[in-house]
Amino acid sequence: MVDLGGQYKRIKEEIDTAMQDVVDDTAFIKGKYVSAFRDSLSEYLGVKHVIPCGNGTDAIQLALMAMEYEKGSEVITTPFTFVATVEVICLLGLKPVFVDIDPRTFNIDAEKLQQAITPRTKCIIPVHLFGQCCDMGSIVEVATKNGLDIVEDNAQAIGAWYGNSDRKAGTIGQIGTLSFFPSKNLGCYGDGGAVMTNDDELAYKIELYANHGSMKKYYYESVGINSRLDGLQAAILDVKLKYLDDYILRRQKAAKRYNELLSEVEGIICPHIANDRNHVFHQYTIKLESGRDELKSYLSGQGIPCAIYYPEPLHTQTVYQNYVTLETDLRITERVCQQVISLPMHTELTEEMLVHITDAVKAGIAQPA
Repeated sequence: MVDLGGQYKRIKEEIDTAMQDVVDDTAFIKGKYVSAFRDSLSEYLGVKHVIPCGNGTDAIQLALMAMEYEKGSEVITTPFTFVATVEVICLLGLKPVFVDIDPRTFNIDAEKLQQAITPRTKCIIPVHLFGQCCDMGSIVEVATKNGLDIVEDNAQAIGAWYGNSDRKAGTIGQIGTLSFFPSKNLGCYGDGGAVMTNDDELAYKIELYANHGSMKKYYYESVGINSRLDGLQAAILDVKLKYLDDYILRRQKAAKRYNELLSEVEGIICPHIANDRNHVFHQYTIKLESGRDELKSYLSGQGIPCAIYYPEPLHTQTVYQNYVTLETDLRITERVCQQVISLPMHTELTEEMLVHITDAVKAGIAQPA
């Protein structure tokens, strides 16, 4: 699905030099390389505080820990997401409340938020899925009206914006979170994450909780966790951040070509981009009216990587079934999970590759059932 090797080769000298510098300085934990990346990312996103951490899951956990909600408080989110979004809600003794998605963008349907709010609701976690920002204008309006916080799960959409390019995903709510998993648009060579906020008090709490509840070595203000971005990953990310906008343009160019090759194919629905935002294409995800699983098998047989994000919604899985009632309407999510398939999307796609992939898609959907 991604070509990390090809991407590395184009910036090999810079990456190798950055990694060697960290080794030479033995600055493996915290230190100047983490600080430098933190400052670069803060400037890129236009946000006051960036707190690097161990991974994207920790980022969401730290964000919710900083909010200090009472046990049993409700957090509204989507069932069409990677498990980390909901996992940490439950780990902290909070209650996830699922709201259905927009069938075009795959993001949480802002029009359905109000009906999910109860006196115990404290927070909304919109997930900017596949690289496109949620309808943050409507989400902010609902949150403000009801006195709710917003924690943005921006693991898949760094560089995306809403409304205009100055309003970047992950910087609109009280807190935003990032993952630097290797396959992400800005990925390191291991695990990594970050939390962003413009709120000084929240930034202090996040940094405190990420460092064992300590701001001064061996002195503890609270119970925390150990979640740090190491120096090697920070140095790699600081190099790659300089190329992020170019990476995004390459992905957008590939997506545009995919659209040209597939938009007229009967039975395929290409990704929808809302008018008031962009799409950075962490994934290029199409919908099929039928035959999705058959197409996946055909592509795999042709040696073409593809993936289903996500084959089963979280609310139907055993561990999370208790968080929904018979009245909860999540039919769109359930249907989309049977329709979506993601095609290869990365910075190294060539015209030859794109034609080869789309020819196989066309052949695959033409196969008899």
